[in-house]
Amino acid sequence: MNLRALFLIVVLMLATEAFAKTPLSFGIVPQQSAKRLAATWGPIIEELEQKTGLDIKFATAPSIPIFEERMAKQAYDIAYMNPYHYALFSGPKAYRAIAKQSNKQIKGIIVVPIDSPIQTLEDLNQQEMAFPAPLSFAATLIPKSTLERAGIQVKPTYVQSHDSVYMGVARGFFPAGGGVVRTLNASSTAISSKLRILWESSGFTPHAIAVSSKVSAEHAAKISEALYAITDVSLLNPIEFSGFSKASDSDWDSIRELNINATPDSSR
Repeated sequence: MNLRALFLIVVLMLATEAFAKTPLSFGIVPQQSAKRLAATWGPIIEELEQKTGLDIKFATAPSIPIFEERMAKQAYDIAYMNPYHYALFSGPKAYRAIAKQSNKQIKGIIVVPIDSPIQTLEDLNQQEMAFPAPLSFAATLIPKSTLERAGIQVKPTYVQSHDSVYMGVARGFFPAGGGVVRTLNASSTAISSKLRILWESSGFTPHAIAVSSKVSAEHAAKISEALYAITDVSLLNPIEFSGFSKASDSDWDSIRELNINATPDSSR
């Protein structure tokens, strides 16, 4: 074997080793602050590392719109995304679902201050409302479409996260805001105790945990099996989950059938 051939073999071995050690990024939709998400999802990701032997790193984004931009580029190897995001970003060369929250349907809500005079959806007409982002499924798209069908016009302001919605409404910056039951329950008592649920939607298939088409079938199988095996309530309670269950792409067909044609706007 000549020196050139030996050199090429060494380079290939080093490149293969480096690739094998490249961590997989697990992107969490930023419904809450990065600090809170890291605290609640970090232990889940550490558990996945231990169970799979893979190097998996927590990731999120400064806002939901930026998360969406990164999803469109498959910037995350694994991602926890809302149902509408999955309908948008799934496909053979995009993301495929491997898990979802067990025994749960996602419900959108509209919250108001606990002592607000607002008692009906009609009372929201011409009011300013806080929403996390234009493409937040249950927290924005479902409440807005409900209001529009009822002929109720609101002035949306997008504040980047569910936590920011709840804080803005609790502090009186907005008369109402959109969210979901799970994130309201996960918010601090200091904020949630100052809010009242005005309206709640029917249930929909919850968020997807999906892998990029760049992730091998072997790794995807390891990750999904590790998720299903998590039963420790000390890991699950902080994210308001009872567990993870199997998922298939068709689980989100009901979302696709809504034919929501939403695009981010300049007010986000």
